[in-house]
Amino acid sequence: MGKEKIIVGMSGGVDSSVSAALLLKQGYAVEGMFMKNWEEDDTDEICTADADVADAQSVCDTLGIKLHKRNFSSEYWDFVFEDFLQEYKKGRTPNPDILCNREIKFKTFLQHAQDLGSHKMATGHYVRRKKSDTGYQLLKGLDNNKDQSYFLYTINQEQLAESVFPVGEIDKSEVRDIAAGLALQVHDKKDSTGICFIGEKRFQTFLSTYLKPNPGDIVTVDGHTVGRHNGLMYYTIGQRQGLGIGGVKNRPAEPWFVLAKEHKNNRLIVGQDSLDGELLLADRVDAIDVSWIAGHSPQLPYSCHAKIRYRQADQACTIRQGAQNDQLIVEFEQSQRAATPGQSIVFYAGDVCLGGAIIDHSNRLTTTCEFKSHER
Repeated sequence: MGKEKIIVGMSGGVDSSVSAALLLKQGYAVEGMFMKNWEEDDTDEICTADADVADAQSVCDTLGIKLHKRNFSSEYWDFVFEDFLQEYKKGRTPNPDILCNREIKFKTFLQHAQDLGSHKMATGHYVRRKKSDTGYQLLKGLDNNKDQSYFLYTINQEQLAESVFPVGEIDKSEVRDIAAGLALQVHDKKDSTGICFIGEKRFQTFLSTYLKPNPGDIVTVDGHTVGRHNGLMYYTIGQRQGLGIGGVKNRPAEPWFVLAKEHKNNRLIVGQDSLDGELLLADRVDAIDVSWIAGHSPQLPYSCHAKIRYRQADQACTIRQGAQNDQLIVEFEQSQRAATPGQSIVFYAGDVCLGGAIIDHSNRLTTTCEFKSHER
């Protein structure tokens, strides 16, 4: 009987490279696949796909495995990027990495792996998989600083059953040590950050090539204009950088942050911690587009933990059914700062990632009228 075949998503980074090496050691018949998800402009390179595929090829040559190359840029545009643009048009702040995992890495990639005769795929994500009596569970990676379960809450039972996560069981430092011991040239390669199709390019410049900017006023909670914004789509709740607000008369000499986007009047509402910090807080969020890894929700109401952004500590909460089937109401024991529409809220029971949803709105104040009536 031959070795079981497995296709590893090779990104050109150290995590996927060590994943391939570990699977070889475990006795699998390993092959790699490099996914190109974005077509760069030759005159203004945005992504680093050429360098990454060269690194992936170098690693595969060192390990003695075959590297397949696939261009998924059409699928990425249709199923990830178009949604990304639509969310920004609505004034929300999407997370395309989560949609990419659902639509590309654990769907399109898996289909291509199966076409190559493999029933299993592997990635370098820092998560774990566990078989239970009722199916498969997705667990946090053992390295708490690198856990990526937040980005994988949309994968389903079929996808999880055929996925392997070799580095989810070890620390990042050990991953680099393994890569160095195998003389893989990526052993000290810097981790990728941000969205691939934007890369090092300024976000506002990139987004303006696809969506028309609509500048407007930046106002305080009591309606005083303190600056101009370049377009509400460029800003997110809680943002402090890039507001361009100087000293304002009768206001403290401290940084400003985004409190809300007032779409009706195209105004960006800002505040300062000492006067307005509590206005960023919410103890309830309503969420939509629900995904449960088990394929069904737990018995609601359900007490567990959740996080509304990557790297946030788990927060105690209770999940209740919303007015619609695909809507949840999440009530937190402690108020949360800067709950942002379009971002994901992900649920946990200990180390088990249960699933998640998209934040639709919270019970924060959101308009200058509401702010004005708020008693400080």
